[in-house]
Amino acid sequence: MSKQENKHMKKMVMNLDQENHQDKNMQMGEHQDHQSMSHMKMTHHNMEMNHDDMEHMDHEMSGMNMGHGMSGHHMNMDMGDLNRRFWISLILTIPVILLSPMAGMGGFGFHFSWSPLLLTIIGSILYFYGGKPFFSGAKMEMKGKQPGMMSLITLGITVAYFYSIYSVVANNVFHVTPTVDEFFWELSTLIDIMLLGHIIEMKSIVSAGSAVDALSKLLPSTAKVVRNGQVVNVNVADLKINDVVQVQAGEKIPADGAIVKGTTTVNESLVTGESKLVSKSINDDVIGGSINNDGTFEFKVDKAQNDSFLNKVMQLVMNASNKKSHAQTIANKVAGYLFYAALTVAIIAFISWMFVSGATIALPIAVTVLIIACPHALGVAIPLVVSRSTALAAQKGLLIRDSSALEQSNKVQYVLMDKTGTLTEGNFKLNFYQTFNSHYSKDQILALAGALEKTSSHPLAKGVMDEVAEKKLQLDEAEDVQQIPGFGLTGIVNGKKYQLVSSNYFEKESVEYNQETVNKLLADKNNSISFLIENNQVIGVIGEGDEIKAGSKPMIDYLKRHHIQPVMLTGDNEAIAASVASSLGIDDYRAKLLPEDKQKIVAEYQKKGTTMFIGDGVNDAPSLSGADVGVAIGAGTDVAIDSADIVLVRSDPKDVVDLFKLAKRTADKMKQNLWWGAGYNIIALPLAAGVLAFAGILLSPMVGAILMSLSTVVVSVNALTLRIG
Repeated sequence: MSKQENKHMKKMVMNLDQENHQDKNMQMGEHQDHQSMSHMKMTHHNMEMNHDDMEHMDHEMSGMNMGHGMSGHHMNMDMGDLNRRFWISLILTIPVILLSPMAGMGGFGFHFSWSPLLLTIIGSILYFYGGKPFFSGAKMEMKGKQPGMMSLITLGITVAYFYSIYSVVANNVFHVTPTVDEFFWELSTLIDIMLLGHIIEMKSIVSAGSAVDALSKLLPSTAKVVRNGQVVNVNVADLKINDVVQVQAGEKIPADGAIVKGTTTVNESLVTGESKLVSKSINDDVIGGSINNDGTFEFKVDKAQNDSFLNKVMQLVMNASNKKSHAQTIANKVAGYLFYAALTVAIIAFISWMFVSGATIALPIAVTVLIIACPHALGVAIPLVVSRSTALAAQKGLLIRDSSALEQSNKVQYVLMDKTGTLTEGNFKLNFYQTFNSHYSKDQILALAGALEKTSSHPLAKGVMDEVAEKKLQLDEAEDVQQIPGFGLTGIVNGKKYQLVSSNYFEKESVEYNQETVNKLLADKNNSISFLIENNQVIGVIGEGDEIKAGSKPMIDYLKRHHIQPVMLTGDNEAIAASVASSLGIDDYRAKLLPEDKQKIVAEYQKKGTTMFIGDGVNDAPSLSGADVGVAIGAGTDVAIDSADIVLVRSDPKDVVDLFKLAKRTADKMKQNLWWGAGYNIIALPLAAGVLAFAGILLSPMVGAILMSLSTVVVSVNALTLRIG
């Protein structure tokens, strides 16, 4: 899909992909201390896109992002078409090599009566079919008044083709003496090498379209609409404002709206980045794509289609990606300079030699200048380094999806990062538990909580059960275990009724507790607090928190040592953000952020310097696309990964250190190869133009071809010497 701005939205009925995304969601348990989401007032309806526009966007996004060796423009061509053009061109090159000498060097040179005609036919197919991507790219460059690689390639193959046609006619129709050299060999090999350069570099392209597809899968395909007291299934695409929708426990919420009946807790972590379950009751907003955790509720759809939360995230992803897609690469700039240099030298040489020796000498010299400037080595100089660095990165758990990301990484001054799932594990661990009643020991409190949680599948329950297993505690059977929607669990153990709930339950029921003690516990916002209650009296407490990843601190330390500023951005509350930032030594952090807030902050830092963003959730997708370098945690969502330039396969923040080391060495190799790939023209172009002809030195096409071949070999060998360190 294209990264260009989306004018129309396709009406999609998305396939239910609940299991996949629920596995990636960090469900926090129904009995946590929940934070208010009053700041989240955006709502979601449905995303529509004209079908023809969607297909057009699919076509263009899968097309060619030229990257380092190529133009920054997108060509309307998918990878399959590019591969097909390369292989057909390569096969057609074989008879060209057999039938024509290489710029006067000799070679196979098989010749028969109609071989010139055959060469002309094959050369014409190669020029118009194999050269089509370059013509399109050159057209875009010229429209933008920025000639670059595409223009230089087009100039070279056009001169080679038409001069070769002229040579065939001159030699075989008019039988001129001496014969005129043709350049079909150079034409075919240049097209092959340039197409190969595209393929090497296009192993993976950042795709806003893939991110949008993943976003759409957050929604179920159907919704349960309440009409005349009956529940009927309708397509999500057909939902309208004021429709009342019923959502049962475990189901995805199909649209944005406000609750009109029932209470529940909702897992919004995938969409908003909030790491805790959010309690919802009448009049509270719900967001399409989030997951209903426990209770059954009904909500009223209250926003128009294009005002939906996910739709806005999608627009942010596409717009941010569109901005980044027009960046010009170093190699393309070099090609642009070479284009002007070759054209200027060729014109001066032609005019000069016209006065000295006439057109018969001037024309071949001008053609030689233009063909020698053809960037055989330059076309693969950067892709070969990228190919090598990509392989090295994979060995270190780094998936490079956009080749320009490594170059940009070497310039990064600010690393902005999400918290939950990026710096922290996203999994809750039991941090403490204690008793408030002399009749119960700490382990008895844990055992009672374990009895209630035994049949639960929530992460909080897992933290309790892991601790029970480690302590090897014997659990009594709990009977009549039921959920208390929005608060926690209740059940009977050994004939006594217990509740394991969040502090919100205290407001619902008359519960005896020490206000000072509870307030102190709740002040520790780094933990999710659950209270064990017997006979409306608090008898114990359990605190669970999200662990900081082992690799987070080494990464932050590395960034600070190298004068790169770390910035933490999170949808979580201020207290949790402050605690994690303090533990990691991060001075700059922002909390309670929406996706567009994060993107705005990324843009804010981009004004100061080059930025990198590291994240894993849907809410991170716009920032991943908008930052100069987007790094996704491998264990994160499809949306985040599809919006990123680089993926940390092992989900280890410490791998970012290897990324920076590789980026530095890759940048060095790129600069070296650019010199090897284009530097010889500093000498070759003047010599080809005949500046030393008075001394008997005139660079022939044969010598030019040798120089091009040698430079290609040098850049290839140099790329293979790349190491991380």
